[in-house]
Amino acid sequence: MAGQTRPPGAPTVERLFRHDARIVLAGLAVVVGLAAWYTVAGIGMPMSAVEMTRMARPIGEPMQMGPGADWTPGRALLLFLMWWVMMIAMMTPSATPAVLLFSRIKAMGPDRAISGRLSGLFLSGYLLVWAGFGLAATGLQWGLDGFGLMNGPMMALAAGWLSGALLVAAGLYQFSNLKQACLKQCSSPARFLVQHNRAGQRGAFVLGAHHGLYCLGCCWALMTLLFVGGIMNLYWIIGIAAYVAAEKLLPGRRWFAPALGVILIVAGGLVLAGLRVPAG
Repeated sequence: MAGQTRPPGAPTVERLFRHDARIVLAGLAVVVGLAAWYTVAGIGMPMSAVEMTRMARPIGEPMQMGPGADWTPGRALLLFLMWWVMMIAMMTPSATPAVLLFSRIKAMGPDRAISGRLSGLFLSGYLLVWAGFGLAATGLQWGLDGFGLMNGPMMALAAGWLSGALLVAAGLYQFSNLKQACLKQCSSPARFLVQHNRAGQRGAFVLGAHHGLYCLGCCWALMTLLFVGGIMNLYWIIGIAAYVAAEKLLPGRRWFAPALGVILIVAGGLVLAGLRVPAG
């Protein structure tokens, strides 16, 4: 009826949105916090990430190369978990806007009652893609270790030429069309969700995985740089995660990719020329 006022304390749509957003943010904070704790503590590793960071050596400094470590199924599983949990800690913050926007969209439609569950499925699909990257990174580490190209205790490339080549390759990728296409999708979650929206619980999971694939295409080369600085070097972990978030979220970000590309190519060239670059 005209002139009728809402009873005191009656929920409004905006208040419900804020309530849902707080729940989603709290869940994301728990995920990131647990993943960060696992990474820093270095669960199952000979040393914690803090200890490995303290022992970081300049890139290009000769390291002892020798026979690879004894790889067992248990060690492979442990290193896969290390990679995956580290990716969760590094990539979830930059995916937060997409998860929040997805939650809000679902809260406005017929799936309002299960919008929180759908948001969890969206995030699960996203993180499953990074599990695939963790599996590939574990296999690469296994291969490099088998050829004696890794410094076992530091979990970093032992060959300066290989570190330099990887820096240059990652720098060149910053200029690639694939990088730019994936970054465009990753940094515009509203556009992505409108273009690729799917209904239902399966749709939420598939949509999250789809978004994760774009983010993987955008960031995989940067993540391989952990082999250069040390897989558990906290300076590199935090630095790469902060850059990824800035590249996706900050204004003026279109200059970030080429600027970092130039920096990486120059740094790689210096290492290939026999100079040492600080790793921490």
